[in-house]
Amino acid sequence: MTVLFVTGTSTEVGKTVTTAALAATARAAGRTVAVCKPAQTGVAATDPGDLATITALSGVTRTLELARYPAPLAPDTAARRCGAALLTLTETASAIAALGSADLTLVEGAGGLLVRLGEFTLLDLARELAAPALVVTAPGLGTLNHSELTVRALAQAGVPCAGLVVGSWPQHPDLAARTNRTDLPRVTGTEVVGTLPAGAASWSPPRFRAVAPGWFTPTWAQRYLGIPEDEHAFRPEPGTITA
Repeated sequence: MTVLFVTGTSTEVGKTVTTAALAATARAAGRTVAVCKPAQTGVAATDPGDLATITALSGVTRTLELARYPAPLAPDTAARRCGAALLTLTETASAIAALGSADLTLVEGAGGLLVRLGEFTLLDLARELAAPALVVTAPGLGTLNHSELTVRALAQAGVPCAGLVVGSWPQHPDLAARTNRTDLPRVTGTEVVGTLPAGAASWSPPRFRAVAPGWFTPTWAQRYLGIPEDEHAFRPEPGTITA
């Protein structure tokens, strides 16, 4: 089993749609995929949640959510507010390992890398499972600082950074976005390996699944998703895709 963590520089940067795109890309090449979202907040017990979005967009059906809390807060804070027990590192790592029959297991965090999912952070979980983390970042002002801090935290912990993905590239990028797209690899020492168009989460599933493989660098997908390079029939330049 290959495990890939999907983290972000903050909340609302496109982690869920990126996870869906990764799943759709792997499935298009015949890989079996499982997706775990250890903790979800801001949703009621009957709400569909992020995993439902990932399933609808990518077609993946093997998903796992360990806890959800109604308050839209960090998971550990939300758990305390509703009197729920905190997730532990051991139980969460064991639950992910139990998905081992899939070729690829994607684990999406909540918020940024150091947000506490329970008694631990996504950084702790990635280190526990010795798996790399893909960093989803925003295109606008502040992203250089946030991205570099996240990449440095991964390096300090000995967790490989699988690259950067711009989670929501605007149809008409401003000067900050255009220069950030160039500067991100320079300041972080990490390549931008994917760029998703803004609004992709609202696309129809057939369109999303057909186009998603073109959002990632083919050699990167080959290494981290197990995708043969010739599977990428649609290969637009990063940052040029529009909705």
